[in-house]
Amino acid sequence: MGVLLDRDSKAGGTSRRQPRRIVRGVAKPQRKLRYDWNDVVYFLEVARQRNLVRAAEKLKVDHTTVSRRIRELERSLNSTLFKRSKSGFTLTEIGLRLLQYAEGMESQANSMVEAIGIEEADAGGAVRIAAMEGIGSFYLTKCIGDFNKVYPSIQVELITDTRLLDLSRREADIFVSFFRPQGKRLSVKKVGEFKIALYSSSTYFDDRPYPKTLKELANHAFINFIEDHIYSKENRWLSDILRPAHTVFRSTSLVAQYIAVSGGQGIAMLPSYVAASDEDLLPVMPELFSMRDIWLSVHEDLLHFARIKALTAFLEKRIEADKALLTSVSRRQMA
Repeated sequence: MGVLLDRDSKAGGTSRRQPRRIVRGVAKPQRKLRYDWNDVVYFLEVARQRNLVRAAEKLKVDHTTVSRRIRELERSLNSTLFKRSKSGFTLTEIGLRLLQYAEGMESQANSMVEAIGIEEADAGGAVRIAAMEGIGSFYLTKCIGDFNKVYPSIQVELITDTRLLDLSRREADIFVSFFRPQGKRLSVKKVGEFKIALYSSSTYFDDRPYPKTLKELANHAFINFIEDHIYSKENRWLSDILRPAHTVFRSTSLVAQYIAVSGGQGIAMLPSYVAASDEDLLPVMPELFSMRDIWLSVHEDLLHFARIKALTAFLEKRIEADKALLTSVSRRQMA
């Protein structure tokens, strides 16, 4: 793409030059796209909420207004910004590119508020966290509850999924994982670690002896993940200790495994944050354990947003404060 100077000859021999844009070898008059800056606010909220009704609630307008403003922005930019489906609104490639600039506009607006002396720029809005089901359900949910008491204007959404989400496509804003994610322009930090160990219910041993050696342990019934649904080696927990011959139940869900253990079906490797929530769980040979890291990842484009900074800082401090809980094994023993 380039610019030509177009000579517009007149009868008197005078001329003037007008810029023309060359697109694929064809010279066309340059035209500036005009749009309403206020529509960018609606675009940002729909991009974050993925839903017209929720976006309308955040903006305190009717959902038909949100829909109309999005259509008007798309018409003004001559581009489709969202894919519409029954599950909601998903950004197109053009929408993703626009999102970077729109968030930059929002950040500058917040900086302007700070610069003129108002105490604090708005840290409200939605933040979406992605994490594995276990740490999301048993640990992060409690953290988020405490976070909301401090920042009631920030809405936190938690995605618990076995698949890897793409932060660059804004499928999530923050990713809490047990491994160091790889990706372009990701800010990745190890914020802690946790212990995984063997647990059962006390009722499981009502009709069988408590193991004292690895050989005795191998004869027991076990609960585990489904091997071909484990996407990273960090989720292969039981194999760190042994490969049992008798597995009575498998599930992709750590919650399901925990319920099976609580019901006396067998022994499973459970994280410290699961055991800490249930005093009835019995450690089985607690000298056998493994450790996993906790990583916090954010796309670089989001680091300057007040709501992102508030939540990541809160989680870092909370995980550090819970270090003893996360790295310990319940010492309850058989009576």
